[in-house]
Amino acid sequence: MPSALPEGDLAPADGTLPDQARADLATVPLSIYIHVPFCRTRCGYCDFNTYTAEELGEAPGASRSGYVDGAIAELDQAVRVLGAAAPPVSTVFVGGGTPTLLPAVDLGRLVGAVRDRFGLMPDAEITTESNPESIDAAGLDKLVTAGFNRISFGMQSAVPHVLATLDRVHSAGRPELAVAEAKAAGFASTSLDLIYGTPGESAADWEKSLAAALSAEPDHVSAYALIVEEGTRLAARIRRGRLLMTDDDDLADKYLAAEQVLTAAGYHAYEVSNWASGTTHRCRHNLAYWRGHNWWGVGPGAHSHVGGTRWWNVKHPAAYASRLAEDVSPAHSREALGADDRRVERVLLELRLSDGLDTAVLTSSELRRIPALVARGLANLADDCLRLTLSGRLLADGVVRDLLD
Repeated sequence: MPSALPEGDLAPADGTLPDQARADLATVPLSIYIHVPFCRTRCGYCDFNTYTAEELGEAPGASRSGYVDGAIAELDQAVRVLGAAAPPVSTVFVGGGTPTLLPAVDLGRLVGAVRDRFGLMPDAEITTESNPESIDAAGLDKLVTAGFNRISFGMQSAVPHVLATLDRVHSAGRPELAVAEAKAAGFASTSLDLIYGTPGESAADWEKSLAAALSAEPDHVSAYALIVEEGTRLAARIRRGRLLMTDDDDLADKYLAAEQVLTAAGYHAYEVSNWASGTTHRCRHNLAYWRGHNWWGVGPGAHSHVGGTRWWNVKHPAAYASRLAEDVSPAHSREALGADDRRVERVLLELRLSDGLDTAVLTSSELRRIPALVARGLANLADDCLRLTLSGRLLADGVVRDLLD
């Protein structure tokens, strides 16, 4: 089942933001995330806020057909809250769930609603995620016509028994073909998402998945270590001894294999888990998160951040639709980050980027810890910028803990 929402202060019914959060609104890039909470089936490892038709049943307001109207109603609220100071949107990302379970015309309505209410930067990146089985060549053509210029397909693995463990459903070769169809449709950038470390996945299995992904020649590859979340079917199978949890050494070996194979193929790791074939193919929407820009998250359970204030929506699609029908903010709770909290978050996120962290953000005691990190081979320091080495990327969370006060 989806994980619980974090704790926070009660969000106001009208969604109003503190004056401090709006202070730099006009000068900070704005992104829009739109969460589509529908999936055809629930994968055994997933704890995202997603629902199958069977799970939603006949809940009022929870249908796919009415979802887009609700999302557009939240965009109307966003316009009222942010006001005229909001800049044109730099990136739009439609995620899920499986957004392409919605008709392409409905996804196009979402993009059009953002354009009509906020405007789009001339070079705006507009992405949708997709299960490769949930769309065909004709649908991809329609998405390009609707304004999408980037697509990210969930491949996860090319090995049938690994996919079966994850409860993923797609036929052999379909992700690679989907990339080819997306390129033919005119998408400017294509991406494949992979997962390594599934119980029972061998080194040869992982190498096969990497080779299959590269055979499609995507512009971008994401490779994430499997995280087994409590409450998922996969966690239950491991707890009962039906599957053995992958150990950290195995995960490290597979990460190094990904780095070697992807680098040799011309991809560059611009973030710990993300490789692009050139700077123009970096995911600008994710970079907005990592660089602390502003974003408004639309949809059930979506999270937002504006000027140091974060909030998150109610999770269930029926509750979300009910609030919007009453013209009440769907925000469940929120928190305002203090200056030091924002500084710590900046260190945590920017150190993961190949561009590195400006050491001006560090305290004097943190600066004194840098030589030890460099001596251990975990980071490099040049031009007042701290960057992780390959060894440091393997231990990124630990490096941050060792660095921060």
